[in-house]
Amino acid sequence: MTERTPLLHYRLSTSVNESEPRGPPAGRAPEQLPGGSRRRSAQQRQPKKLSIFFGVVVPTLLSMFSVVLFLRIGFVVGHAGLYQAIAMFLVAYFIICMTVLSVCAISTNGALDAGGAYYMISRALGPEFGGSIGIMFFLANVCGSALYVLGLVEAIVTTFGVPEVTSSYQVLPSGYWWSLLYATGIALLCLLVCMVGAHIYAKATFLIFMVVMFVLGTILISFFAVRPRTIVLPRPSSFNPTPNGTGPTFPTTANFTGFKLDTLLGNLGAGYTEDYTTQTMMNFATVFAVMFNGCTGIMAGSNMSGDLKNPSYSIPRGTITAVIFTFIIYNLLSVLVACTCDRVLLQRDYGFLRDINIWYPFVIIGVYSSTLSAAMSNLIGASRILYALARDDLFGKVLSPAKKTSHSGNPWVSVLISWFLVQLVLFAGKLNTIASIVTIFFLLVYAAVDLACLALEWASAPNFRPTFRYFTWHTCVLGIIGCAVMMFLINAIYASASIAFMLLLLLLIHYLSPTSSWGYISQALIFHQVRKYLLMLDVRKDHVKFWRPQVLLMVSNPRSSVGLITFINDIKKSGLYVLGHVQLGDLNTLPSDPLQSQYDSWLSLVDHLNIKAFVNLTLADSVRHGVQHLLFISGLGGMRPNTLVLGFYDDCVPKDRLTGSSLSTSPSNDPSGLSPEDHGEFEDGKVLGPQEYVAIISDAMKMLKNVVLARYFNNFDRSLALSPPPSSPGKGAVYVDVWPVNLLRPDSCSYVDTCSLFLLQLACILNMVRSWRKATLRLFLCVEEGRSVRGSEEKLGQLLKELRIKAQIYPVPWDQQVALHWQRQGDFGKKQHLQDASDAAAEGKKQKPDEEEENEDDYARPAPAVRFLYLPRPPADTRRYSAYLRQLELLTQDLGPTLLIHGVTPVITTDL
Repeated sequence: MTERTPLLHYRLSTSVNESEPRGPPAGRAPEQLPGGSRRRSAQQRQPKKLSIFFGVVVPTLLSMFSVVLFLRIGFVVGHAGLYQAIAMFLVAYFIICMTVLSVCAISTNGALDAGGAYYMISRALGPEFGGSIGIMFFLANVCGSALYVLGLVEAIVTTFGVPEVTSSYQVLPSGYWWSLLYATGIALLCLLVCMVGAHIYAKATFLIFMVVMFVLGTILISFFAVRPRTIVLPRPSSFNPTPNGTGPTFPTTANFTGFKLDTLLGNLGAGYTEDYTTQTMMNFATVFAVMFNGCTGIMAGSNMSGDLKNPSYSIPRGTITAVIFTFIIYNLLSVLVACTCDRVLLQRDYGFLRDINIWYPFVIIGVYSSTLSAAMSNLIGASRILYALARDDLFGKVLSPAKKTSHSGNPWVSVLISWFLVQLVLFAGKLNTIASIVTIFFLLVYAAVDLACLALEWASAPNFRPTFRYFTWHTCVLGIIGCAVMMFLINAIYASASIAFMLLLLLLIHYLSPTSSWGYISQALIFHQVRKYLLMLDVRKDHVKFWRPQVLLMVSNPRSSVGLITFINDIKKSGLYVLGHVQLGDLNTLPSDPLQSQYDSWLSLVDHLNIKAFVNLTLADSVRHGVQHLLFISGLGGMRPNTLVLGFYDDCVPKDRLTGSSLSTSPSNDPSGLSPEDHGEFEDGKVLGPQEYVAIISDAMKMLKNVVLARYFNNFDRSLALSPPPSSPGKGAVYVDVWPVNLLRPDSCSYVDTCSLFLLQLACILNMVRSWRKATLRLFLCVEEGRSVRGSEEKLGQLLKELRIKAQIYPVPWDQQVALHWQRQGDFGKKQHLQDASDAAAEGKKQKPDEEEENEDDYARPAPAVRFLYLPRPPADTRRYSAYLRQLELLTQDLGPTLLIHGVTPVITTDL
């Protein structure tokens, strides 16, 4: 994906809508760039960029002045009454004004490219939201195009196809299938225009705008100039009179009364009745759904962002101007209609404006031109959105055919797909039938725009500083709430289905689409919230009841440490987990920081192993100093490592555990950024000696960090450890052995010191992990000869009960020789005695006389999956570090996966 980014940026700037070309890099003239002459010729072929009026105001007004203005203004007032009609317009314009403020804020926060609302949402919220909302916006434009086509068909049939009224020009047959045929023909005309190119539509836009404004002027004049008259009403499409005349009766005429107080009073209240085109009962929600389609054109200007001279300047001013103008006109027409037309006329003839006009054909011309223009505008917009989605590769190969363009750059495949979907929607047959779906789709898109602006505002990113400042997060929230409420008021089923479909698309894109370079608003929001809560996490309020392990695992070579990395991920218990790595070097002698290029590889390792861990890398002159750095600076606030985990210092040959995985297919994917040989771990030499290794342990304890040494985890595989063969001595049972006593000082058999309790806590945490719950804890009670085994066992059992730890207790008697070993020796001599002690402890074998060998317990069998052993403190005398390490090596030799653990802080409490 990163290799395609420059190409993607170039294609975004030279797309079908031809946004402003980006300039050459500093210091290079355009002709010095590859293909410079071709770019100059392409720039010469580019059409002139549009101004505010022609690029924003005109398209927005044409989109908003279409069906509702000419065919549904009487429908709204007739059913809802003047009071509710004005209330509907106030609610609708409140919603779109909140959205317009959000659009203005986003559009003035940087350079806009082709794609309009989809571009704004996707680049603000990231590919998941952008892609899902982009599909919804595409469907909204498809349904909107079909709605305007059906509106035009309705106007044509009303004018030329009403068979009940005899006239020389009413010659077209009517009916569902005839209407579908007319709609198909109009859709084919729109397809033809779009296939030739959007420039034909763009050239005719201003002419259509002038026609619509002229017709609107004649309508306003007609209310004052035309005298009262009686108008013949159209018959309902389903009207079939019975032979005896006993069927339902409908009014056949209605009056245009001129300005009369009685007419106004009769139209003030609501009077919902049956819609004569669909034979369904109207209510506030259904009328609002139809009316709101006159407010859905506010994105027309932003959709032209690729053709504007200065999108960030033009979109706010042009959109706000158009919204204010349409709001005034709609309310003015509502008042004039309520004062001059009786309710029957408004409810039974949606095309009454042509009958009261000073010249009949004016309104017909206005209806035809505005609806045809809006239908083509929505079809072009839908095809461009689909092309932008395909170009961004959010849906992979599914939309790849939509990338194809003609020699002139027209995305003809996207146009064909959009037209085909429009044709499917036309089977709905009636404008009012699909009005609810179109309205819900647009409301969902508007809510997404408000959400995008809200997210940018709440993220408090320094780069979000739009020049348009007349918005706050309150306006965004009000817009979202308004859109959501109206969606469910219009049709709760459609609204729920639309949201569910959008969420399904969101999840699909999240899991299947490649990583984008647009930025993710979720990351900014998470950062904002995490910072706030980290400041609230006060270390002075820490309590032992809420202690959890926060682990810093030092990794030399991640390729040989996979088993240990995954095991420690199990034992962290929702705590902090940091993978630390020290690279030897001196920044003074290096040209740049060598660690920066390695972070991505380490993060890829974290993703590949599916662990929840952070990565901290440091550059130091020695491993000891590097570990000190990480212990001092890892974490933030109250989230700092309290436990250091080290691999054991021995001569085991590391093995590459990532061979054959996706991370080993390329040297660039090495999780450390280096080949295995570069670590020195696969060679005979080591990067630190035994003296320095023990010094690191001592340093960690001085810093009051718990220390864990892990041995024999090179080949550890959790799935194998938790699934022993049924033929094993334990018949498939899994055990975790715990030895909470200092095995190098067997005369100190206390189980209640801090270190022993820490050992028990970690073993209990491991047993709480879902995959380790079937494992059984075996706690070994070491009892010196002469003491009561039963008494010690009962005391330990009571302690485990108080600590809520479930474990099996196995007594291990120690003979006098082993118990007094340290008292007799006083030093690290007599290797054989120590070997006997460590063997007795690790293998669970009591030092017994020969005559008792046949009665020996088998508590050491079967072999456990993991052993937890007590790690004694390093000696104060640094000269004894090597001998101390040798003792640990003898103690754990050939034991399998083993953890040597030393705790320095209390971690267990019996209090509530």
